[in-house]
Amino acid sequence: GLIILSTFILVGHVFPFPHLIMVIRSALMFRLRGRLAVTAIAFGLFLTVLVQRIQQSGTRLSSGNSPPPDIWQFSQRMFITFSITFSILFALSLVMILVLMNALMTERESRDQLTHANEQLRNYALRVETLAMEQERNRIAREIHDSLGHSLTALNLQIEGALKLATVRPEQAHRFLQEAKRLGSTALQDVRQSVATLRTDPLNGKTLEEAIATLTEEFYRATRLHPDVQIQLQTEPSMDIATTLYRIVQEALTNIAKHAEANTVAIQLYADGSTLELTITDDGHGFDRSSSKRSGFGLQGMQERVLALSGELQIQSEPGQGCIIRVSLNL
Repeated sequence: GLIILSTFILVGHVFPFPHLIMVIRSALMFRLRGRLAVTAIAFGLFLTVLVQRIQQSGTRLSSGNSPPPDIWQFSQRMFITFSITFSILFALSLVMILVLMNALMTERESRDQLTHANEQLRNYALRVETLAMEQERNRIAREIHDSLGHSLTALNLQIEGALKLATVRPEQAHRFLQEAKRLGSTALQDVRQSVATLRTDPLNGKTLEEAIATLTEEFYRATRLHPDVQIQLQTEPSMDIATTLYRIVQEALTNIAKHAEANTVAIQLYADGSTLELTITDDGHGFDRSSSKRSGFGLQGMQERVLALSGELQIQSEPGQGCIIRVSLNL
């Protein structure tokens, strides 16, 4: 409003800067349609002042001592030419300022949108992480309840039976104690697995090869079956990749111990250029993936871990034909 008012106050003086300021200010206040309208108004006001200036000049010339006609006509032509040129230059200046301000405002809006999008992504990531932690806690709680609770209950029954038969039927009591020992070992294994799951660094400072060796030793103690392990790594993979591969091997061995009743297990891990290839095979019972009711966190958890690293996971299994798990990750 003040700029428009100054236009009428400065009637007779061609002073374009207030109009330029008006266009610049409009870029901060309005969107594109409003900016175009303000630019048109600014140019209209400028032309109004310029026309009044031309009229005033003509009035002065006609009221005073008139110069010779040739000089008067030449002066008029020069003044009109200058006015037209000045108008064109001013219009170009308005267009350039409008384009520049539009570019700056578009960049500012894009930056604000990007900042908002990044903030939303951070919030989503935190929510996903929280949800994943809750799901992991629920899974561990289910595992402890189902496996450890069952083992401890059975262990308690075996010990009670052994106490009752200790003096009457010692041999039967001894068998109860042997079964109780086996159940105790199973419960201890479940506790170790749950604790390992809760660790921030599941490898506990070991290399991936050493961590897998620990898993196979624990698997042997639980099943009396030695997996055939072949590992060829030129360099140690990153923590994310190592953790993912470790978890997949851990989950696979757990499933084999619980369900497969396999006679042979093989683990192959090797680097092929810029790719890591992991293959886990067993000759156990196998399963039908379309109708499998195993823990969703098991196979689905493998898939989620691999996809998080833009890798590929393939699981091949049929009832009575064992299982093959293949993982491919980019280094």
